[in-house]
Amino acid sequence: MQGFEKYYRKTWSQRLDILTQQNKLSEKQVEQLKQNAVTPVLGEAQIENFLTQFQLPEGLALNFVIDGKEYLIPMVIEEPSVIAGASHGAAIVKKTGGFHTKSSRRAMRGQVVLENVTDLVATKKKIEEQETELMQAAVDAHPSIVKRGGGPLALKVRILEQGLLSVDLIIDTKEAMGANMINSMLEAVADKLRTTGHHDVLMAILSNYTTECLVTASCQIPVANLAKNGLPGLKIAQKLAQASRVAQVDPYRAATHNKGIMNGIDAAVIASGNDWRAIEAAAHAYAARDGQYRGLSTWKVAGDQLEGELSLPVPVGSVGGSIGIVPLVQVNSALRSEKDALGLEKIIASVGLAQNLAALYALVTDGIQKGHMNLQMKSLAVSVGAKEDEIEQVVSVLQKLPQQDQAIAQHVLDEIRNEASENE
Repeated sequence: MQGFEKYYRKTWSQRLDILTQQNKLSEKQVEQLKQNAVTPVLGEAQIENFLTQFQLPEGLALNFVIDGKEYLIPMVIEEPSVIAGASHGAAIVKKTGGFHTKSSRRAMRGQVVLENVTDLVATKKKIEEQETELMQAAVDAHPSIVKRGGGPLALKVRILEQGLLSVDLIIDTKEAMGANMINSMLEAVADKLRTTGHHDVLMAILSNYTTECLVTASCQIPVANLAKNGLPGLKIAQKLAQASRVAQVDPYRAATHNKGIMNGIDAAVIASGNDWRAIEAAAHAYAARDGQYRGLSTWKVAGDQLEGELSLPVPVGSVGGSIGIVPLVQVNSALRSEKDALGLEKIIASVGLAQNLAALYALVTDGIQKGHMNLQMKSLAVSVGAKEDEIEQVVSVLQKLPQQDQAIAQHVLDEIRNEASENE
């Protein structure tokens, strides 16, 4: 684009000046970018062509008891009712001991993909016989992780389809998510395969489908505790379990079911400084692991108890990336008080299950809109220009009306201001 040549070489101020020189933004709009750039030095260190910091609200989810310990959980999200929902779900579970979690182990996976393989079975066997040699190549590429007790754990060879093999390396990355570490090891293994076996390497890259990093959160709730609006708790529990069943058999419902789970998980992951996109990719791949996309959680009635369970890969770290350089991430870690990456994984899975419980509970009782609308009306009030002392007044009026939209909110605000003017 004309005027943006070698934009990446410009200083921050020069990049902003170009936006006005090229008539892309007004001086007032550029000033807004400057005002929102709270820490330009940090932004420049994180991304390319930095302009400003785009801020999202952060709140605190309460009532979480996980494996017998109470937690405060920072969540970063712009959607109304998510933090309230997570806190509400956690409060229901807290009464009977909270969430329980388990994890078999914590490891990541990477792939070296070979192409143009003529004899898949023979090549697979030959590479498997080289496991010790190939794993040593991985160790040599990143010896410091081995000194910390981590490193490659296993090598697996999978036939993908005609002509394609995947050589998978399972790696203990300790406290890091470890993307750079994994990729360095994989490239070393790829070089070894090229030179010793003359294999045709297509690519070497980590996998975000981290089935060696599964976490399960579960809970039990007496059905009597679910009674609401005159409906007996058992009836509500049965409806909730049935809603869960629909997400297992219908991918259209499963997509929304899982989106609700990820509302909470993404918000907790963003607050932790981890890559929420990697978590999304892993979760949705896991939801389709048997060939059909299904709900990640399951709920069932067992006697007088409602039992819930959520399992998914949670490849997060407690060091590396933005975690060590963003001050607010460190503040959030102090709020959570988790000990390590595994502790963070268990918190994240529990948030997902709490979020899911709150959403399903609302769906089978009051409907999903009731909780959303209170904050939505606040947003409407702000969008039409209501000031701090006017927002609650606008919301109070909107709550009594059969319909709420921007035009109506504007009319309500105008009426409030006219009345205030007349009383002066």
